[in-house]
Amino acid sequence: MLQRNSSEGIFIQSMDDIMDYDKLKFEHQEHQILLLVDLRCLNQSKNMAKITDYLQSGAPFRWIFISNTEIENLIPPENTIMRMNILPNTEALFIQRTDNRCYEISMVYKIGTETAWKTEKYAYWNMSGGFQKNTNINEVIAVRRRDLEGYEIKICYVLTDNDSIHHLSDEVNDHIDTITKVNFPSTNHLLDFLNAERKYVFVNTWGYRINGTWNGLTGFLVNGDVEIGGSPMFFTAERTAVVDFISSPTPTRSKFVFQQPKLSYENNLFLLSFRTAVWYSTLALISLIFTMLLAVTAWEWKKMSQIKTRDIDAGVLRPSVTDVTMLVFGATCQQGSTVELKGSLGRVVMLILFLTLMFLYTSYSANIVALLQSSSSQIKTLEDLLHSRLKFGVHDTVFNRYYFSTADEPVRKAIYEKKIAPPGVAPQFMSMEEGVKKMRKGLFAFHMETGVGYKFVGKYFKESEKCGLKEIQYLQVIDPWLAVRKNTPYKEMFKIGMKRIQEHGLQNRENRLLYEKRPKCSGRESNFVSVSMVDCYPALLVLSYGIIIAIALVIMENLWQYRHLIKGKLEFFSSVNTIENFNQFEKHPSHNWKKFYVIDSAKIKKINPSTN
Repeated sequence: MLQRNSSEGIFIQSMDDIMDYDKLKFEHQEHQILLLVDLRCLNQSKNMAKITDYLQSGAPFRWIFISNTEIENLIPPENTIMRMNILPNTEALFIQRTDNRCYEISMVYKIGTETAWKTEKYAYWNMSGGFQKNTNINEVIAVRRRDLEGYEIKICYVLTDNDSIHHLSDEVNDHIDTITKVNFPSTNHLLDFLNAERKYVFVNTWGYRINGTWNGLTGFLVNGDVEIGGSPMFFTAERTAVVDFISSPTPTRSKFVFQQPKLSYENNLFLLSFRTAVWYSTLALISLIFTMLLAVTAWEWKKMSQIKTRDIDAGVLRPSVTDVTMLVFGATCQQGSTVELKGSLGRVVMLILFLTLMFLYTSYSANIVALLQSSSSQIKTLEDLLHSRLKFGVHDTVFNRYYFSTADEPVRKAIYEKKIAPPGVAPQFMSMEEGVKKMRKGLFAFHMETGVGYKFVGKYFKESEKCGLKEIQYLQVIDPWLAVRKNTPYKEMFKIGMKRIQEHGLQNRENRLLYEKRPKCSGRESNFVSVSMVDCYPALLVLSYGIIIAIALVIMENLWQYRHLIKGKLEFFSSVNTIENFNQFEKHPSHNWKKFYVIDSAKIKKINPSTN
């Protein structure tokens, strides 16, 4: 029988009508469901047995049991209710009539599935006083029932190094299995808060789904072998379906950390010194001065037309575009000039030219020096990191090997296949110490747990070297969380306990002992950056191109001169046919031989210039 009160949204379903417990489906959320059981019904045992498996955990359903018996005899051993797991997270009210006009309401639960029943006096009701609640029942049940009276809780930790089991709390080799060592005291505080005994289980992996089955820590939680995982693990969509997460005790993530490369590794410093607008303005200014200088040169040259020494004076600037261009180019390169203008106007123009270009050259050089001390800020994303000149390395851990090898996002997959494990090369997984040392040398990105890695950064890096560190996250996860078994009856107790441990500073103390924050930048001014070949590469490239062009021009000039000489010889030999032409030949501009061969129509005659 199903009835509904449309105004209140209340559903009532009679268990007598349920022949198959699979039909016991609820339209509301489970925490809104109240099950009312009348123990006076003769067939209640049959009905309870029918749904016991379906409602095995007992929570978050609320139960009300009505009986006329005394509390001590309320649950006989053979009763079906005895087999129900009404655990600390379940609200189960037993209402019994003490006399005709008085009812006593009690709460019952078990600490564990095999423990005895515990009773809490909840309230009384009678005709005269009405409902009277016990004043000690004001707290929520998770706080009220947190005393587990020495009940054994199984807790699982992840240890990737077998020796770590002997150093969980003595800070020896604290860079190994740090995430477990930092939470081992905290989870012990939690079980002390709950007054529970503990049983430790150790595994070597956090657990991943392989062929539809979970292994490691996650597998123990899924199978119900442990109640809580003592080693925080990543909050992923796959795991949220099989376990519950309660707290994030350790604010640390795994990221790529690297020293920002020099600006010259990503940019041409010789073009970066001025903004685009400044470059255009400089070219416009030089063009204007060039035009003025050419005009003044032509005017002065015309003015000096009556001076006889004008043509033979090598120190006077000619009104030639080539000569003026070479003068401006030399002034731009701060090389000076061997020619000048003689007039006052010309000297003023040349003064303005050299003065303007001197200030531009000074500003340009100062910007170059400043940029040599700067770091590049262009690597901001994983894609930038992929296309950079940096080499890669990854801290050798179980979760790094798993997540890097299974990444399917295009950029992350390319990073693994091209940078970390390219074909024919051993994957670049390494120890923390080795990776940080390589990172210090530069042009190396190391994927590490930042809280642990920064301890090595503080050990090996100089103060000035800590300023250029950059982080980029690779794993698509948030900070690690503590996980508990799905539907564990102690979930709220664990959450409250961990929150109190954090509020009291106990968790923060453990984090500060084993984890380092990102180092602060100090001593940047004292950092000396030497100039390398990479910084000078564009200048060397220009010099190399200039040398190549100069050699090419020399060769072309020699070839042109040789061609002109050969052409003159051929013209001469084709024009001289008789001995009578010798006088003309002797006056030929190409005459520079001691002996000549003259072509005649009948014979070849050898001519000696020393004879007639």
